[in-house]
Amino acid sequence: MTLSSKNHTMPNTHLNSGITALSDWGLILVEGPDAAALLQNQLSNSVLGLKRTIPGETAEGSDAVRLIGYCNPKGRLLASAWLALCPESIESDDRFALFISKDIAASTAKRLSMYVLRSKVKVLDASNDWEVCGAYQENQVEDLISTPKHSLALQMPDVLSGNQLFKRVLIAQKKTESDSLKTDESALAHWNSLEVLSAIPRIVSATQEQFVPQMVNFESVAGVDFKKGCYPGQEIVARSQYRGAVKRRLQLAHNASSLSSKELAKPGIELFHEADAAQPCGMVVLAALNPDHPDRIDFQIECKLDALVAGEIHLGSSDGPVLKMESLPYPLIEI
Repeated sequence: MTLSSKNHTMPNTHLNSGITALSDWGLILVEGPDAAALLQNQLSNSVLGLKRTIPGETAEGSDAVRLIGYCNPKGRLLASAWLALCPESIESDDRFALFISKDIAASTAKRLSMYVLRSKVKVLDASNDWEVCGAYQENQVEDLISTPKHSLALQMPDVLSGNQLFKRVLIAQKKTESDSLKTDESALAHWNSLEVLSAIPRIVSATQEQFVPQMVNFESVAGVDFKKGCYPGQEIVARSQYRGAVKRRLQLAHNASSLSSKELAKPGIELFHEADAAQPCGMVVLAALNPDHPDRIDFQIECKLDALVAGEIHLGSSDGPVLKMESLPYPLIEI
C-alpha cells in the first residue's frame, strides 16, 4: 500500500538522520507451537499463512506484515498493532512480534495471556527489554535491512508526501547499555508526521474502547479480515460492515489557526461542531507537528460524517480552534 498526501511536503532540507528511537512504541512477543492459533482467535486480521522472517531480514508486503486490531466483546478497539512472524531461527517455533503503543502493551499482553490456558504459547510484553526505533530515509532503511545487527524489523506502508516517497521500517532489538539508539528529535518529528499523514490509526491509552474498527477506517487499510473465524467483537464488526451502521470515519485535518495550548493536540481530545456546542462530534486519534510549519499541527480525527457536510469543527470546545479538513490518501471501502 502506498499512501499519498498531496497537501503536505517535507523537503530534503529538513531530513537529518532519518532514524530515531521511538519511546511511544512497545513490543509484544507471542511464541510457541500454538501462537498462531491463539492470535487467530483474538485478532481482527488473519495471522495464518504469514511468511516467516528470520533475524537479519525485514518483513515486508501483505504476506509478511499485517495490521491487526484487538477488540473487546462490544467490537471496540482495545489495541492496534503491526504484526510479523519473526522466529529466532528457521527451525524455531513460531514467534509473532506485535509493534504496539507502549502505553497499552502491558495491558494488551495481560489480556492475551488470559486466553493461553493449556496452550503451548507464551505472551510477553518485551517493551522494557527491547528497543523500538523507526527509519524513514531510503539510505537508512536499506542499511538497516542489510545489517544483521537488528533483531526484528517490518516495513510499514510507504507514505507519499509532496513529491517524495518515504519508506518506513520499524525495528526492535534487545537493549544494551553500550549500544542504545538515542532519540533524534528532528527525525522523531518527521516520523510522527508521516504516521499521522498515513491516515492509518494507532490506538493509544486515551482512545482505547472508543472506536469500532470501521470508525477509524480499519477495514479500508487492510486491518480486518471478514472471512476469518470468530474473535472478540466479530459479530458487531461484521454487522457494522454489512448493515451500514457506521456513520463516523477517520479524517485528516490541520489547525486553521495557532493553538492556544499544545495540550489540545493529543489523542482523546474531543471535537465539537458549531451547530451542537454541547455534544462532541468526534475526537483526536493522533496528532503531530508539521515539520515544515511550526504553527501547524496535523491531525487524524474520528468524526461524525454529518458534521463534515457543512459548518466548522472545533478542537477541544465549541469555541476552540477550527480544524480544516484534508483529503484521505486512500479510498474508503463503502459501507
